[in-house]
Amino acid sequence: MLKFYFNGSPNPTKVALFLEEAGLPFEPVKIDTRKGEQFAPEFLKINPNGKVPAIDDNGTIVFDSNAILLYLAEKTGKFLPAANVRGETLSWLMFVATGVGPYSGQAVHFRHFAPKDQNHDYAHNRYQFEGHRHYQILDDHLARHRYMVGEAYSIVDMALWGWARMAAFVLGEDAVAKYPNVKRLVDEISARPAAARAIALKDKFTFKSEMDDEARSNMFKHMGTKVA
Repeated sequence: MLKFYFNGSPNPTKVALFLEEAGLPFEPVKIDTRKGEQFAPEFLKINPNGKVPAIDDNGTIVFDSNAILLYLAEKTGKFLPAANVRGETLSWLMFVATGVGPYSGQAVHFRHFAPKDQNHDYAHNRYQFEGHRHYQILDDHLARHRYMVGEAYSIVDMALWGWARMAAFVLGEDAVAKYPNVKRLVDEISARPAAARAIALKDKFTFKSEMDDEARSNMFKHMGTKVA
């Protein structure tokens, strides 16, 4: 059976959405990043980057949430846009993978977790600006299209949903109203029964909730490391 290494953060949740939508049987394996379980040697054999999510599909290892979505879509033939829009599919999927996800993650870090030192304002403004820039591109695109690619719900929408449902946490409370077309897509996906199951998966397990010194040292190792 497929093993799914996860926690409740945006990237694993979008993979959970695919698994639930496709009805694929899977064994969820909890990785509590606040406890540092992502650095356990047995998990680093699965993902040397020490990040979630990852899957072990009967010996086929895939890590990075977007790679997993593409792998599972191609394997099952589900939620993959038509072949004649493959270029568009890859373009938007990589836009989420290399832009929306990383900038959202850094925007969250500097908005909520980074120490407020002399460099904070510049970094915070940088990632908030880029986060809003990416969301504006998405909103303009979705003003003309119901879904990200083609006329049907696909892995590209799932990839976006993982982060976009957290827009208020990423970019501030006004972000939801500022990007109504993104909100429309997020609301549509969130109303699907599979989305509710994907979000609820984490509640079947106990994860560390405190952002204490242990959690900070495991999630933000750079804070205790000086780079020359």
